[in-house]
Amino acid sequence: MDEFLYQASIYLAAAVIAVPLSARLGLGSVLGYLAAGIAIGPILGLVGAETESLQHVAEFGVVMMLFLIGLELEPRALWDMRDKLLGLGGLQVGLSTAAIAAVAFYAGHQWSVALAVGLTLSLSSTAIVLQTLSEKGLMQTNGGRATFSVLLTQDIAVIPILAFLPLLALPASVHIEDDGSINRGVDAAHSADHHATLSLVEGLPGWAVTLVTIGVVVFVVLAGVYLTRPLFRFIHATRLREMYTALALMIVVGISFLMTLVGLSPALGAFLAGVVLASSEFRHEMESDLEPFKGLLLGLFFITVGAGIDIGYFFADPFDLIGLALLVILAKGIILFIVGRAFKLRGRDHWLFTLGLAQAGEFGFVLLAFSTQQNVIPPGLSQKLLMIIALTMLITPLLFILYDLLSRYIGESKPKVEPDEIDERGPVIIAGIGRFGQIVNRLVQASGFKTVVLDHDIETIQLMRRFGVKGFLGDPTRPELLRAAGIEKASVLVAAMDDYKQVTRLVGYARRQRPDLHIIARARDRTHVYELYQAGANDIVREMFDGSLRAGRYVLENIGLSEYEAAQAEQTFYHHDRGSVRELAELWIPGMPTAENKKYIERARQLEKDLETALLELAEEHAKKSA
Repeated sequence: MDEFLYQASIYLAAAVIAVPLSARLGLGSVLGYLAAGIAIGPILGLVGAETESLQHVAEFGVVMMLFLIGLELEPRALWDMRDKLLGLGGLQVGLSTAAIAAVAFYAGHQWSVALAVGLTLSLSSTAIVLQTLSEKGLMQTNGGRATFSVLLTQDIAVIPILAFLPLLALPASVHIEDDGSINRGVDAAHSADHHATLSLVEGLPGWAVTLVTIGVVVFVVLAGVYLTRPLFRFIHATRLREMYTALALMIVVGISFLMTLVGLSPALGAFLAGVVLASSEFRHEMESDLEPFKGLLLGLFFITVGAGIDIGYFFADPFDLIGLALLVILAKGIILFIVGRAFKLRGRDHWLFTLGLAQAGEFGFVLLAFSTQQNVIPPGLSQKLLMIIALTMLITPLLFILYDLLSRYIGESKPKVEPDEIDERGPVIIAGIGRFGQIVNRLVQASGFKTVVLDHDIETIQLMRRFGVKGFLGDPTRPELLRAAGIEKASVLVAAMDDYKQVTRLVGYARRQRPDLHIIARARDRTHVYELYQAGANDIVREMFDGSLRAGRYVLENIGLSEYEAAQAEQTFYHHDRGSVRELAELWIPGMPTAENKKYIERARQLEKDLETALLELAEEHAKKSA
């Protein structure tokens, strides 16, 4: 017990120190976990032989992660991904295997060994990549979805690879051990353990294995559809919060164990269960219950990877190992770049796909151990490959940092489209037809006035046209487009774009060209109001202000005020705030932080007191009337 508490304290302390520090430096949590493992393992020697055993436990974090991802994907969404799963993922695995195997064969290894090496290194790190995509909010981008498709394909590919590797076994080398026993190149202990492992398909003919496997998959699907709801209702009746967590864990652990009984990947089974339960009303409950376990187990997995690195072996020939790790990343990166281009990934999505999947992954450890036990890869080469895989995983966070740097200089991958030729003019020009501009346009047109709508997003323009609203494609800040829209004769310009900098630029240009033009501008916040005021806007509408004000009125109506009293309080606040903004706009200084502008702060405080006084006077007036 003392040993367990000691080890637990070491792992948790390392994570608590290293991970927040890494996150504060912008390096991400994964690199922090890996650094923590290296610190407590090979550098300080605080952990040792238990690391490998812990890693097997921690790998269950990958299983939970895939279950949670499955909960976000309904079967229809998975079916829609079939082209990417088969095409994008299949091409990546096939081409990466071929390229790496060719290099290994050229380096002097037998073709069977080279092919095994290619299959092992073709797989990427599901744990690191998905964790990083989630942290950076990239999972829903085109590049993130393409990356996930390839990772899912790789996880599925592990199953046939494990079945195929024994066919590549080298001839058994027979030699005499020191004790006089004969070693035939096979780990007898492992063989005994293998036969002792529980299995539903061991010893069955091929057709029976297929039937049992299909039967288990069908059972998982049917259980997810028909058994989970009654189970959750039964647990709900107990009103014990911890039972929800126990049930969620039981579902994931049970399905994973069932998959291992038929030789399938636990991660694949968990993902399938997640997809089946994606439409369940208990989906969010399971997500909240399992998320902490997933995070801790994944963190533990990364720490064990770092702790398991053999520093002595690394320093024996560091340049060779680093060079080979970089060669793997380069080879996979080139293939990913080509495959991504073939599937029309562009810009930031393309680089995310290329850099995110260029490493080798944790399944490589599993395949290497299996290949060594089956005499497919010699032990000496296996040790070198283990170090190469670990190094590529250590480099992965740096690849995501490189992606962040590149993404600053790469725009969204949208095709260039020529602006429309504007053949209509009207008294009102609406620049931007998003959520804000749509309401303005509908009200003005429904009142019988003609508008000219401009927007730079072709998808928005096409969507509006389906609803019978004519708009013109183009950048509203371009002078020639505004002239074509009739800026010289228009009565009102509405600047309603999403990009607040473009709104300010448009207002400034329009005011210089037409001092008499009435300009209504959409503001993001109070600071933007001041910018627009100085740029020359006549009416400035904060995009969240009116909605928030109405919500505040509803609050007043439901805590004791009548509708009339709440409406009067709303109007008092509205008029006072408009006056305050105009006053403060005169005191606002561009480029100076508001906290350093003493005159601004003093006046803002006084105006806030004036508002409190006005509202109190209003309340007293209502009280007198009701009395």
